[in-house]
Amino acid sequence: MSWSALLLSVALLSPVPVAAAPAPLPPLAVGDVVFIRVPFRPFVEVADATGSWTNHVGVVVAVDGDEVQVAESTVPWSRRTPLARFVARSEGGRVAVRRPRQPLDDDARQRLQAAVERRLHVRYDPGFDLASRGQFCSRFVHEVLLDATGTAVGQVQTFEQ
Repeated sequence: MSWSALLLSVALLSPVPVAAAPAPLPPLAVGDVVFIRVPFRPFVEVADATGSWTNHVGVVVAVDGDEVQVAESTVPWSRRTPLARFVARSEGGRVAVRRPRQPLDDDARQRLQAAVERRLHVRYDPGFDLASRGQFCSRFVHEVLLDATGTAVGQVQTFEQ
């Protein structure tokens, strides 16, 4: 893995905190960003390089009663995952949720759905290359939220930064 590759840091999101486990999660909304820590490579290397506890991120795309779906870019393909399964992969059950300051209206939620659909079933890029046709988790969330809201979330940085 090239540590000089670019990383899109969604950890620099400027939302309002919603929750951090092990406490029960509050009701979630479409557009919420869910952070976890996956205890496997290449995810652990991402956390080491960025100095963060979190190394994987997804975005809530559907809330239907107790059933919440998270869209994520993961190995081998980007997909929708039930929240319970997404969180179960986190080391020690640790999870944090951040909500954008401006809640998504109906139009933004529809744009988010369309943005996710365009990015599903795309190969994961373990090189974290922004020019790649592949995808990685923070880039996925960044692009989906940008398409949905018109606001860039996070900033591009190298692993050395």
